[in-house]
Amino acid sequence: MAVHRQTISVETKGEGHATDLTDRVSQAIRGSGLTEGIACVFAPGSTCAVALNEFEPGLMETDIPAALERLFPKGIPYGHEERWHDGNGHSHVRSTFLGPSVTFPFGGGKPLLGRWQQVVLFELDTRARTREIIVQLVGERAVNV
Repeated sequence: MAVHRQTISVETKGEGHATDLTDRVSQAIRGSGLTEGIACVFAPGSTCAVALNEFEPGLMETDIPAALERLFPKGIPYGHEERWHDGNGHSHVRSTFLGPSVTFPFGGGKPLLGRWQQVVLFELDTRARTREIIVQLVGERAVNV
């Protein structure tokens, strides 16, 4: 069993921006020398999230932001904002519910995702950020016979 870790730097445009990480995660898997295993894609931060979903404009630009606003609206009081006055209490709550990571299998040196699944980073903070995304792989190396 071997472990490989790679960090992917992502520039976001602020709240509501979604980034498709699938190609970069696939490159990390291919470059690791591991052929079979488990991948974890983790965003260290309390105002962003990682998910598996179809990366298409209707979902990314309209449906998901609208659902997050219905569930966790910006215009209500948040204890975080009362303490820090930074205007992003809703961002922290949204991140908590979406989650900071996804885990999925890989095989043959590539992600084993469904046809319509991509690895997506959601920026939930109120400003643009540079996110350092960790791709941690645990698996087996190819054996040359």
